[in-house]
Amino acid sequence: MRFISSQRVVLFVLALMPLIALAHGISDEDKQRMLDGGYIQYILLGASHMLTGYDHLLFLFGVVFFLSNFKDIVKFVTVFTIGHCITLMFATYFKITWNFWLVDAIIAVSVIYKGFDNNGGFQRHFNMASPNLLKMVFAFGLLHGFGLSTRLQQLPLGDDPVQMIMRILSFNLGVEFGQIAALAVMVAVLSLWRKTEHFARFSYGANLGLILAGIYLLFVQLHGYQHDVNGEQFRFPTEEHRHAHEDLDIKNTTDHSRNAL
Repeated sequence: MRFISSQRVVLFVLALMPLIALAHGISDEDKQRMLDGGYIQYILLGASHMLTGYDHLLFLFGVVFFLSNFKDIVKFVTVFTIGHCITLMFATYFKITWNFWLVDAIIAVSVIYKGFDNNGGFQRHFNMASPNLLKMVFAFGLLHGFGLSTRLQQLPLGDDPVQMIMRILSFNLGVEFGQIAALAVMVAVLSLWRKTEHFARFSYGANLGLILAGIYLLFVQLHGYQHDVNGEQFRFPTEEHRHAHEDLDIKNTTDHSRNAL
């Protein structure tokens, strides 16, 4: 019964994967809004970025999955928040960056890790206790903040230090608003779910789905990285493109001549 239930949850997650894979980068429209608007635009962008940041949300979902005590939820979420605030602000201000595809790939690993840990993977496969969860959440919070920073650095932050700090703070504030909104829904749903008999039956499958979603995101990001660094291998080569047009012109000329005869 548990295996069948797990299969259903996994199939549900697989069905949602096209949505999970949607990129949450900074679009040209967002960049233009930042140029036209003020700090409020940075707050709104930060909130929408978190709410569409499926890797961040999946990790948070894994963190709070088995937390039923409100104090524990606040403790772990606060530690995660402190972690991502540090790297988001510090890395953005000092313009410390890396290829965002690779950063997001590592963030996907954090999703895999949390699902694996929730399903007792360390005890079952390595015969050892799980690493300290609070420390791991903080460490992954630093990583997630760096991922947010790579996106924020795509925006026109300006050269004035005060203005830059205010824009970073505004974006970070929006991220927190988005996180609170997402967590409120997660905690409410999980709280209601725990009261049913289905929670014990589906919890293993839900976290297995979390692992699969993380693996899927990992391959999506690595594929994106390959496009980024080896773009010519994924595009129609320029020389072949030119020859194709020449061949097409010759064919059109020949067809036109035949029709004229």
